[in-house]
Order: sequence, then C-alpha cells, then structure tokens
Amino acid sequence: MTTTLRPTEPLQHQADGTRSRRFQVCVNSRPVGTLQLGTSPGFGDRVARIVDLRIEEPDRRRGRGTVAALAAEEVARGWGCRQIEVVVPADAAPALRLVEALGYVLRNRGMEKPLGDTPPALPEGSRGRPMTEADYEAWFAHESEHYARVWIERGVPEADAYERSRRDHERLLPQGLDTRDMRLSVLEHEGTRVGTLWVALLEDKAYVYDVAADAAQRGHGHGRTLMLLAETQAITAGRRVLGLNVFAGNTPAERLYESLGYRTTQYALYKPLL
Repeated sequence: MTTTLRPTEPLQHQADGTRSRRFQVCVNSRPVGTLQLGTSPGFGDRVARIVDLRIEEPDRRRGRGTVAALAAEEVARGWGCRQIEVVVPADAAPALRLVEALGYVLRNRGMEKPLGDTPPALPEGSRGRPMTEADYEAWFAHESEHYARVWIERGVPEADAYERSRRDHERLLPQGLDTRDMRLSVLEHEGTRVGTLWVALLEDKAYVYDVAADAAQRGHGHGRTLMLLAETQAITAGRRVLGLNVFAGNTPAERLYESLGYRTTQYALYKPLL
C-alpha cells in the first residue's frame, strides 16, 4: 500500500508572512487522515512546522502517521526550508513517540500552574519593585542577547536567532517599560538586587517571559522567590493560571518549576532538514 499527501487547497500566504497548505493523507487514493503544513511565525520561511496531523482511528498504528510526517518533510524541502518543527500536547504520548522516532529533538516545553486566591508570602528580607529606566536599559540589552544565544545553542542559525530576538521584543515590548500589561520587576534581598522578572498579563492567564537571578546571587534560593513574586503579581491582577517556557537542558529550572507545582502542557521539537 502507498501512503501519499494530496493537497486540498492552494498554497496559502498569511498576513504574518507565513505559508501553509492542507493535505489529505491517502492510502492508495483512500483518505485516511489530514495534515496541515506551514512555516514558522517565529523563524520565517526557512523553518517549516507541522501544524496538525491526524489519522483516522481505523488506520492508526499502521505507520500512516510516520509516512505522512516524512512526506511533509519532503514538501518542506521543496519550499526551501532547512528545519521543521512540531508542538505536541503533553497528553499525546503516541505522537511524542512518533516524532522522537523520526529524529525530532526536544527544544523546549510549556508549563503551567493553577493559582489560588491568596498571594504567597516572600521570604523575610525579600521584596519586588518595578524596574527603573536604568534597570530596564541594562536588562533589555542582556535579555535580548541571552534570548538569541539560547536559540543558537538549539540549532537556529545565528542570523535567524538574532532576528527572532529583535522581532519578539519589538512585538512584546513596543513601549518598552511602559508597555501595557507587562510587569518588569527587580527582586531585592536585604536591600541588595538579586534578580529580575518579566511577567505578562494575558487575557486568561499570566505568563513568565523571563526570570533570572543575578549571576553573583545564584544558589541562594532567589529563583524560587522570583517565581513566588510572579505568582503574587498574577493573583493580584486577577489571573489564576501562570504559564512559562523552559528550554531543554535547563535542568535546575525544570526541577525548580516542578517543585513549585508546574506541569508540562506541551513539548516543542525540531529536526534539521538535510
């Protein structure tokens, strides 16, 4: 039997500059599922992404999804893409096993924690305060560079990583320190600065975009205090879920978030297209 992809629409060009196309997954011309392939809104045309892949129940566990995913890679190569990515929900264990078997590598994962109604207390001697303009200028330069370097370390070409850092920061912080619904804070302990925090207040939850203990202050529990500060800001603003992203290989951060009650909601994986 032959598994193929049959286009069901012309190539779509989206307003954000990405492309996408939907396909039927067919076995000997018989439809058995659907696939949507696009390009990455974060990295542009050179990175493809499997937006959705579904095989109908009677045809599962027969290798249809594997062949369809490999066919998607061929389409992506024809688009000129150098890499392909996919996001897998945490509760979709078969899909995760499939993409790992095809050579996809974990890049990062999303985590969330449900919050109560009472803000947690910070350790004695610790307090958060809003960033000043001077704080923000130094933090922005460091955070933008660090964000780009993290992507480079995970297989993204240097030029693409720096361009993503520039675009993401322009999109998320268009008015800098005065951007609406952004909380940019400095954590102090006994009057000494020990870390920084960036929390966004989204419609249905809060989201930690950046949390960092200062290099000279690491190993003293300030990362945990920063996360407690993030929970406080979220609850005070009426949000009852706090989300974040953690990159693969950042074991201390993963352990910290898990110890605080965060659970994985999705995995993001990637694969070079040779």
